[in-house]
Amino acid sequence: MVDPGSTVVDENERRRQRAYRFALDPTPAQEAVLTAHADAARWAFNFALAQKKAANETWRLQVAELTGLGFTEAEARKTAVKTPNAPEVARRWTAWRDNPAADPWRGGICPWWRGINRFAFSSGFRDADQAWSNWMSSLAGKRAGRRVGEPRFKRKGRVTPSFRLHHDVKKPTIRTDGYRRLRMPNIGTVRLHDTAKRMVRALERGGRVQSVTCSRRGHRWYASVLVDEPDVTPGRETQVGPSHRQKNAGRIGVDLGTKALAALSEPVPGLSDEHGLIENPRHLKKARRRLVRAARQMSRRVGPDKRTGQKPSNRWKRARARLSKIQREVTVQRASHLHWITKTLSTSYAEVAIEDLNVAGMTRSAKGDVAEPGRNVRAKTGLNRSILDAAPGEFRRQLDYKTPWYGSTVAVCDRWAPTSKTCSACGAAKTKLPLSERVYTCNHCGFVCDRDVNAARNIAAMAVPVDPGGGRR
Repeated sequence: MVDPGSTVVDENERRRQRAYRFALDPTPAQEAVLTAHADAARWAFNFALAQKKAANETWRLQVAELTGLGFTEAEARKTAVKTPNAPEVARRWTAWRDNPAADPWRGGICPWWRGINRFAFSSGFRDADQAWSNWMSSLAGKRAGRRVGEPRFKRKGRVTPSFRLHHDVKKPTIRTDGYRRLRMPNIGTVRLHDTAKRMVRALERGGRVQSVTCSRRGHRWYASVLVDEPDVTPGRETQVGPSHRQKNAGRIGVDLGTKALAALSEPVPGLSDEHGLIENPRHLKKARRRLVRAARQMSRRVGPDKRTGQKPSNRWKRARARLSKIQREVTVQRASHLHWITKTLSTSYAEVAIEDLNVAGMTRSAKGDVAEPGRNVRAKTGLNRSILDAAPGEFRRQLDYKTPWYGSTVAVCDRWAPTSKTCSACGAAKTKLPLSERVYTCNHCGFVCDRDVNAARNIAAMAVPVDPGGGRR
């Protein structure tokens, strides 16, 4: 097996960064060390955020004072104290961590730092920097998408335990030990539930491990290893564009839904039925009874109370772990099913055409307010739950990054295009089409087809290719 530290890398070759995710199987001692690193990263984030909030409040007072003395607001903003960035926060942490003057009760603000890898702290400082930058950019109107709120402190038990470690790529301390073990600094060699063969082969081709992010989801710890590796994507060096099989298959349209998880413009053997419909497994609905029962059990236990300072009981902790485990099982089942579908489509066709869905708008609550209460709130709540269980946003995300891997592309149809009302045979469009009408019958040419399959064929005809950078061609 090739040592990644001794691999010769051609700096002129095309490279990419790819993450390899593994489920860990740590010993109880290693699990305690992983938890300690996650707590340290959470503490570092809170420490950096507290420094930023204090500096921001001082900055506001100084700007108001300087403005009262006759300075212009622009001059006052430049003269006032600035918010400390991650390097400045790290310097303060280094000076105060063992200094009794900073916290005489504990002999410093962080006397337990010696057992933790330093990158767990620095990654927390950087994450606080990024959260603060996102908030300021959103306030200034420079950030696209939803408005980002002010960063909040991370409360233990309320956030996902996670941390990130880096290393010197020339002297790697994050590396594989065979196919079933991963070595990390300060943690040791941790056994993997699955194989790391794909990552080992990438390292043998000249890949370099950049970092590893460990996080706890449900009852398991996961490691996501970021590798800078040569880009061997089809269409880059090995061949031009998609394969011959993909070219012969051409384009396929996909219409996402809830009755059927997806409708395809043409049947795909092994993936859909003879009409082109992919059955919706409804993972959340199948597990709903277990989830409700576990949630009720947890509600009957003595949980934490922030107002009275009540600590959670051990029975409540076990009930919460049981509920979290079921929720994680549903998440993994949903993601695995979508991975199977998206990989099959990406490897079988040159173009995958989908609709530009507004998932946030589709799942918006119908509850309304006191002045204008909503109607059919219970039915809309069930529909929202079904849409989120189908995960159309995750389907689109997986296609966006998988299609470049396999030489195919994504084509997007406008969300306002009348794909359901238009006949895919003659192009005639209906003025109205009730949702209860599941079979499309054209009044012009007499074409009869499943409603969703007809929409998928129209999506395949109307979609516009999208380049890997996100823009349309």
